[in-house]
Formats: sequence, C-alpha cells, structure tokens
Amino acid sequence: MEQRKKMGITTLEDISTLILQSHDLIETLRNIVALIQRRMRTEVCSIYILDNDGETLRLRASKGLARRSVGRVVMKIGEGLTGMVAQQGRPVAIQDPESDPRYRYFKETGEEKYHSFLGIPLFERKQPLGVIVLQTKETRDFSADEISTLTAIALQISSVVVNARLLDRINLQEKEADRVTQELAAARHLLANTQQNNQEASSFAMRGHIAYPGVVTGPANILEERLGFADILDEGNIDIIAETKRLDNALEETRIQTLYLEKKVAARMSENEASIFHTHLMILEDRGFIDRLYDGIKKGHGAPYMLEKVVSGYIEAFERMDDPYLRERAADMEDIGRRLLANLIGKRDHGLHLKQTGILVARQILPSDMAALDHTQITGIVTEAGEKNSHAVIMAKSLGIPALVGVKGALKNITPDDILILDANSGSLYINPGKTILEEYSRLQEDESRERSRLDEYRDQPAITADGFIVTLRANVGLISDIPIALRNGARGVGLYRTEFPYMARGSFPDRNDQYQLYSKVIEGFENQPVTIRTLDIGGDKKLPYFNHPFEENPFMGWRSVRVSLDNRDIFRTQIEAILMASIHGPVKLLFPMISSLDELQECKRVVLEARDNLDAENIPYAPDIPLGIMIEVPAAVLLINRLALEVDFFALGTNDLIQYLLAADRNNPLVSKYYDPLHPAVLRVLHDVNTTAATLGKEVCVCGEMSSEPINLIPMIGMGISEFSTPAPFIPRTKAFLTKLSMERARQAARDVLEMDSAAEIRQYLKDLVTRINSHP
Repeated sequence: MEQRKKMGITTLEDISTLILQSHDLIETLRNIVALIQRRMRTEVCSIYILDNDGETLRLRASKGLARRSVGRVVMKIGEGLTGMVAQQGRPVAIQDPESDPRYRYFKETGEEKYHSFLGIPLFERKQPLGVIVLQTKETRDFSADEISTLTAIALQISSVVVNARLLDRINLQEKEADRVTQELAAARHLLANTQQNNQEASSFAMRGHIAYPGVVTGPANILEERLGFADILDEGNIDIIAETKRLDNALEETRIQTLYLEKKVAARMSENEASIFHTHLMILEDRGFIDRLYDGIKKGHGAPYMLEKVVSGYIEAFERMDDPYLRERAADMEDIGRRLLANLIGKRDHGLHLKQTGILVARQILPSDMAALDHTQITGIVTEAGEKNSHAVIMAKSLGIPALVGVKGALKNITPDDILILDANSGSLYINPGKTILEEYSRLQEDESRERSRLDEYRDQPAITADGFIVTLRANVGLISDIPIALRNGARGVGLYRTEFPYMARGSFPDRNDQYQLYSKVIEGFENQPVTIRTLDIGGDKKLPYFNHPFEENPFMGWRSVRVSLDNRDIFRTQIEAILMASIHGPVKLLFPMISSLDELQECKRVVLEARDNLDAENIPYAPDIPLGIMIEVPAAVLLINRLALEVDFFALGTNDLIQYLLAADRNNPLVSKYYDPLHPAVLRVLHDVNTTAATLGKEVCVCGEMSSEPINLIPMIGMGISEFSTPAPFIPRTKAFLTKLSMERARQAARDVLEMDSAAEIRQYLKDLVTRINSHP
C-alpha cells in the first residue's frame, strides 16, 4: 500500500514536469498516457475528452491502442463503457468487458485482445470533462488503492486539460492577432463577422450577452467567490431554544445591515436604485419565509441547514423559470441568504475594495456587492452567470456602466490585472489584446464618445420624423430602478409595466397596500406621463415558489397569464383594487395580457367593477375613467379584433409572444429560432390589419416588444400608421435620432412595398438597403 501511495505521489510530480515540457494539449495528453501506462503496468492507457458540444467523447490520446483510432473514435455520454463512466461520474472496473451488454467495440482500436477495463472520470467543476481508461490483456482486479490513486491523478489531469486548453487559446490568440491586423482597420463589425465564420477566430475573443452597451478598456478586477452555502451539514442534538435565539439575532442583524445598504445606495445613487434593498427587507420580514426557518429548527435542524434548505428552494424555483427577468430573482434570494448566513455563523463581511480602476469580473454580482463597491472604480462589468435583468446590471445601467453577462469561462481565462477590452456593443471581450487591436479600439472608443455626445441632444427632444410626423416613445419597465433610466433616455411615460416582481420577491402574495405603494411610486416617478400597468402574468414558465402550479406538458399554451388570474379571482381583484387606488397619483392605463376570447375580456371587466364596488364601500378614492386595454398576443385575438375593439379603449401589440404564436416558433429554442422572424410577411400583415381596424374604430395602438428597437423593423410599422411604441429605454435616443432622417413618405412607400412581398429575406434586404440610403442621404 505504501509503495502504491509513493507511486501516486511520484506520478503526480512527474505529470507536473510533463506540463512544462509539452507544447500543446495533445502533446501533454500523449505524454501523460505513456507515463500512466508505464507506472500502472497496463497494456493500454487512453484519455477521452469531451468535445465542445458537451455530448461527444473523443479519443484524444492513447498508449496501446492503434494510432489510427486517435481522433476518430467517438461516442456519446452514456454510450459504451467509457460513456457510462462519464455519465455516472464514478470509477468503473470490469473484467472481461467484451461480455458486458454495455460494451461497444471499435474495430480500428484493436482492443479485442484486452480483458480488463478501468475507467476513471475527469471533471471540471462537477461537470464531465472526459475519461481515463486502462486496459490489460490478462484479467486484472484493480484494487481500491489503485483506483484511489488514479482518482487523485484524474483530478490533476482535469486541471491539466483545462489549463492546456487555455494555453492553446492564448497561442491561437497571438497567431490570430497577426492574421487579422489588416481586417481590424475595416471596423469592429468586420472582426465580429470574421469570428462568427471562423472557429479559430472565435477563440480570439470571448462572447457574452449585452446587458448595457458601450466600449471600455482597462485592467481586470476579479471579484472572488464569497461566503455561500457549500458544505453546510445538518447539526445533530441542537439546543432548540439557543438555535432559535441564534436565528433571531442573525435576522435582526441582517435587517439592520439591509437598512444601511439601502441608505448607502440612496445617498450615492438614488432612492430608486436603493429600492431593491427595501424589497430584501420585506423578504427578511416575510412570515412565510421566516416561519419555514423556525419550523425546521423546532424539528431539530440547525439554523444554517434550514437557511440553506429554504433559500435553495426559492432559488431553484426562480432558476427553473424561462423568463430571464424573473429568473434573475434567484440572485436576490442568494444575496439575502448569503448575508444572513454570514451573521448566523459569525463570519463578518468587512467590505469589498478594488485596488484600481478597471473592469469588474465575477461569477455573479449581487446587489449588496454593487452597494459596497466604489462605483467610480468600475468602468465595466463582466459576469459568467446572470441575465440582463439582474439588479446589479440594472444598477450598472443607471450608472451608465457597459456590461456583458453570460461570459462562460471568464474566471478561468482572466487573471487579475489582465488588460481587457470590453466591447458591449458587439458582445465581445478581448483578453490581453495586441497593439493593433488596442489602437483600433482606442479609435472606436473615441467614436463611441462622439456618438454619445450626438445622441445626448435627442434625449429631451420629441420623437419626430423629418417631415414632422410625431411618434410617441414610451419605456418598458419592471422595477422602481428602471424609472431614472427611462427618464434619462427621454421616455414619454410607460407603455408596459410588468407587475410580476412584487409577487416574485415575496414568500406569499403581497397585500393590497404593498402593491398600492409600489404602483404609486412608479406613477409619481413619471410626473403626469401615462403609465400602462399590465396585470399579473404568471404561470407556464413563471412559477411562484409559494403558489401551487400543476405540471403541464406544454406550459406556454397552458394555465398562464389572465387564465390564472381569472381562476384566482380574489388575487386578481386585489391587484386591480391596488392599481385603481394608485390611479389618483397620475394617469394610468389598465392592461390585460393574453386575451383570447370576448368571454375572458368581459369577465376581466366584471372583476374591475367588483374592485370599484369594494373601494366605494370603503370610501377609498380612485380615478373613475381609467382606460382599459388588452394585449394582442395570440392569433385568436387578431381574428376577433373588431369585436374586442367594442369593449376596450386601446390595444397593446405584444410582438414577442405574437410572433411566437403566429409562426409556431419558440425564439429561445435554437432548433426553431431561425423561424422566429419579425419581418415574416404574415407578421407584417397582422400588424397592418390590427392597426387599420383599430384606427377605423378610433382605438389607440402601442407596439410593445423588442421588434420596435431596430430601425429595419420600425420603418414599415411607422409607414402603416403606428405612432406609439414601448421599448427598452436605452434604445429611445437612437430611435429619435433615426426618425429625424426618416420621412413619412418614405415610410409609407416602404410599408406598401413590403406588404406586397412574399419572402422575409426579400423584405429584409429591401429594408436594409433603405436604412443604408437613409443614413447616407437623409
């Protein structure tokens, strides 16, 4: 046993030496398999590595199998004995493997003569990375000590593979820097196209999702992982009274810290940005959340263990949601849980400090992180996890900090003080770029600065075409902190206020007063500009952790949105009462989502009447003439538009869902996302028909959704006569600037032309050419 232990240590030391002697990943793997085959006294040692698709294992190096099989033998995870090792994530030792029903024979390997099999999995952060396979001619019973030794070696090989891949990327980066020098002079978008069409070029830059646009260059500041829930074990024989007191103290201390964070952010930014910590405080005082913790302690569980169980339950519920805005609420629960855990176990947070001004790189940035950091030292943000709607990103937007999210592998590829170029216009992140790239981006940053200065003059100007046609641009909002962003970008009120968040941030349904307070803040924030409030849109992919949702085979066409509201009339009526109460603070429109029949709409109107009767009975004032509208999101509503128009004051065209349902194409499904096309002839004709009908009957129409953010889509809609749009606020100044170059005559002619076309490709090319002409010769 001692000899085997020494062999393991020696092998680990020798592998470290091999890394220094090898020039690339393949050479490293070849040297490692030869070393292990020799030390373990086996006929074969092979290493299979997972391809980039995350599904295919490929033979990358072998000592003993036929050379022609290297690179050619592939199998899926779960296929054959090797695939089984990767799937199960544990060592597998089998004698006479050829007789095992899961055995798969590859003729080119010549492995039919081997009668023992040992597979050891390789991992990268608990995810399968590959498999080491040992084979012998004679049947061999690998001992527990040998398997343990090889498992330790596998850990180092996993690290070798990860780091060797990184070195390969760095080498490719240097080569690519020389190759694309001339191309960079053409402009950033040419580089982006080169990266997309060439796999080698894609390694030159990391990619992410744009959360807030902009370009910045600077050193990397790495935000290390902080206190979390890993390795919390249930404590036995606890003192229930002492543990309850321990939780009492931690809750109180966390509430005080949260109040301090709210005050700090309000002083440094605004009360709107600080409002998220008020929401955190509501959760810390929520009886549903707290009772779950105390109930677990009463059953004999430790407070940290119960905190992990309860918070993890909330986080998992949020993370299962397909809606990115709601999915990001998991970060808020993690933030609350992390701070509460620190106070439970007595590990105090002494604050976050950046040693220099630069680009912040992290797995995830939580609201408390943004509150603690010095914003003047943050020029850009890069996160591995997260969506565009996290509160940290929303704070970054309000500060005007460029941000990329979903940059997979950022922490593995970036070290402190690396020079980064964060291009949040194209979604690219460059690590230690060469001189030519730095010079190119320096020029682009100057151009960006000039463009920002140019757009600043449009923020407070009305949206108007070159020949005087007035367009109304409103903002989509979901949080109090969205208000200053919308106002700063010149939004004329709110075209779509999504009310789901107050429900998602609680451990139980918020009461009428809580909702009233929230809606009032939004309405008052826009100072007599109209605010369109959409009623609760949950169900399907948007599940509440405290509300029982049935399993559905197809949730997007199931029990969701207004259907859930009508089946839970008390909850629906409470929300409408809160909206009516808030209407005394400014102009409000009430919007019902996903209406598909006249019966549904009439039932919604009956609930409004019930809400008014309840408020009258309590002598609570409200605006008597709130306009009622519906979202046109499903084909049924399009076909019933004439009848529905008799019951409402306005329509909101929800283009995101309307396009999906109209074309039967889920834009989040990569297999069919190419069919999701806002310029499909059917989509344009539906928009035209709905707007024409609404105009004839004297009903207002507002287009909500991402479609109106792009000039290529905006032109035909304006040409159809649509004059009101609700978009993400940062797009408003650019849209205003474009409108000054667009005449209604051009827009109307474009609408007439594209409505006669039968191909989305033809429509897109026509509009692209038109945008080019408009930008060149306004």
